[in-house]
Parts: sequence; C-alpha cells; structure tokens
Amino acid sequence: MTATGGAEQPQHRRTREERIPLGILYMLGATVMFSSTSAAAKWLVADYPPGEVLFVRQTMSLLVCALIVLPVTGLAVFRTARLRHHSVRSGIQGTAQLCLLIAFTVMPLASAMAINFSSPLFATLLSAIFLREAVGLARAAALAAGFTGVLIITEPGGGTFQIAALFALANAVMYGSIATVVRGMSATESTETLIMYQMVLLTAMFAPLLLFGFVMPTPGDAALMLGSGVVNGIGQYLWTRAITLAPTSAVTPFYYFSLVWAMILGFAVWGDVPTAALLAGSTIVVGSGLFLLWRESAKTPGAAK
Repeated sequence: MTATGGAEQPQHRRTREERIPLGILYMLGATVMFSSTSAAAKWLVADYPPGEVLFVRQTMSLLVCALIVLPVTGLAVFRTARLRHHSVRSGIQGTAQLCLLIAFTVMPLASAMAINFSSPLFATLLSAIFLREAVGLARAAALAAGFTGVLIITEPGGGTFQIAALFALANAVMYGSIATVVRGMSATESTETLIMYQMVLLTAMFAPLLLFGFVMPTPGDAALMLGSGVVNGIGQYLWTRAITLAPTSAVTPFYYFSLVWAMILGFAVWGDVPTAALLAGSTIVVGSGLFLLWRESAKTPGAAK
C-alpha cells in the first residue's frame, strides 16, 4: 500500500543530475546547523531527560519542514511506493540520534567525537558496496586526510573504547548506512518526500520516550529547545538535499567541518581554548575539504549553476 492508501504503484526512477559543488555547499550549511543543535543538546541534557530533548527538537523540526515543503507540494509529497524503506530509514536514524546523545552524556566529548566522525568512512564504504559508486583516489585521500585530522584534534586515548563507546560507534555505523540508504532512495524519491517522511516518523518514534521522564523547562531552556528544533529542521533539509545532489563519497568528507564550528562554539559558550592539536587537525580537515571542493568544481564547471 502507498502512503495515501491506494494500491502500490511501480517505482519510477527520477532523472538524477549530479551537482557536486552545490551538494557540498548544502552539506557545509548542514554542519553549521548540526553543530549548533549538538551544543544545545549538550547544554540541555544536563538538566532534562534525553527523550524530552529529542522529542521537542524533533517536533519543532517537523513544523519547520512542513512550513517549507507543504505549501509547495501539498499532501502529494506523501505519495510513495517505498513506505517500508522510509520506515526503516527513520528507525535507523532515530536510534542513531539516541545513541549519540547517550554517548555524549556518559563519556568524554572528545572520545565520542573521534568515534562518531568515523561515520563518513562507513558511508563511503557502504556506497561503494551497495550503490556501486566509484570513490576514486582523490576522494579516498581527502576522506583519509579528514579522518586523520579528526584523530589529531580529539587525541583518543586508551580510555576511548569503553562500554559507552559502543553507543558512539553504533551511531557512526548507522549514520553511514543512512547516507547510503538516502542516496539510493533519491533515485525514486524527491528531497521533499524523503525529508517529510523522516520528520513525521521520527516525531512518532520519539513521542513514547516522554514516558521515561519529563521536566517542565524554564522559559529560557524552553526557548533553547524550540530554537534548536528550528535549526535542526533546516539542517536536516540541507543534509538530505546534499545527499541527493551528489555522490556520498563527494559530500560526506565535508561533515568533518562540524569540528570547526564546534571549536568556535566551545570557545564562545564554555570558554574552551583551542589546543595546538585542535588547530593543526582543523587545518587538515579544512584543507582536505577545500581540495575536494576545488577538484569537483574543476571537473564539473557548470554543475553549481
């Protein structure tokens, strides 16, 4: 059955136009949004249950995306022959978000980030295996260089791989699989359909978590929860758009830029002074991303138009 209750229709492959430079720009925008919401979540989970933080953020994200998408598409956006795929994708993504939030609350932030940012490696590997996407030497080198920069920044020590680290590792693997699934589904599904099913199904998935605890937020914290939901909704739209515009291996290295924004937010909010390792690693991350942006733009000079 389709989402609209009719008989299941044949899947029609959409004409895919690769627009790699534009996809990279969308991914960079998403990293800004996600870094902001991660900082807000880190602040909020100190006083509020994780389920409450996730549900409020997701509900606001749903409202934001609905305001962006529905005036243009109407309810036709929910017409699909791949409801099962949307459900599986959302289940994986919801579990990944919960795992990451747990990891950040029970282990050192730097160690969790070191594991979490291995997710582009899983995304590239899975895309090569299941989508038959050619990675190429330049993309592989940029990916490896970016991950090396991440390791320099976070300096994971012997205490990284503890029980709590399994949550961060699970998130990394699931995030990688999500990128691959979304890329594959984009052959038949529009960005708008992908994002709206994600928002609706994740909101429904997080709602039962309120049964495990709810604390009435202060006016300031309530504004932070709602605001992070708005920003997260915009970020999710940009991320999905990036994956549909370009091969996974071309855009996922730019997810590393989240570390740069996290460094800025850490200094602005918590007074964290950047270390030499943080600056050196960030230079490698930014340099590898800019190299790939230059290379992809040179290969497709009119793609970003």
